[in-house]
Amino acid sequence: MADIPDRRSRRRNETKAEILAIALDVMAEEGVAGLSLATVARRLGVRPPSLYKYFSSRHAVYDALFKKGQEGYLDAALRAAEPYEPGLAAMGAALEAGARWIMANQVLAQLLFWRPVPGFTPSPEAYAPALATHEHFTALIRGAVERGELHPDAAGEEGLDLAASLIAGVVSQQLGNQPGVTYEEGRFTRLVPRLTRIFAAAYPPR
Repeated sequence: MADIPDRRSRRRNETKAEILAIALDVMAEEGVAGLSLATVARRLGVRPPSLYKYFSSRHAVYDALFKKGQEGYLDAALRAAEPYEPGLAAMGAALEAGARWIMANQVLAQLLFWRPVPGFTPSPEAYAPALATHEHFTALIRGAVERGELHPDAAGEEGLDLAASLIAGVVSQQLGNQPGVTYEEGRFTRLVPRLTRIFAAAYPPR
């Protein structure tokens, strides 16, 4: 009998995962802000009130998707940088992995990096992986400073903002102009390998 709660918990988690997957499909079809819980319920084969056993509101679904997406993006960046010492090579690998993740998860990326849903603000728990991603790239830039690859100012607030803006600009241009292509085919994603050189040119070492 001890495993009955475990089975119930497992089934609940499976149902929540299914709801999120259906929600992503609806967002892909109707736009990120066009998510309808009634549509999700219909596709799941339940009455709309049944969804509230799993998510208290539409924004709660967005919050769970935001957390899931930020965790995926962070994991991609961490894995890519792992073979390198903190520095420009690790930063370049992490930027490329992040851009590849975005191209493979375009609906989630809109929720993560833009503001497509009026009134939605992620909870602190959902936003925590985003802060961890910021800390990861900060550590890589500080590592590049310590290795003599960048000027110390690169690790300041303005430098970190510029680094974030470089990758955000490239992927925004890509999704805005060529959303239906792969990372390799992208007119703008092909620029990602140049970003660390552009950043280093802005903050040349002493």
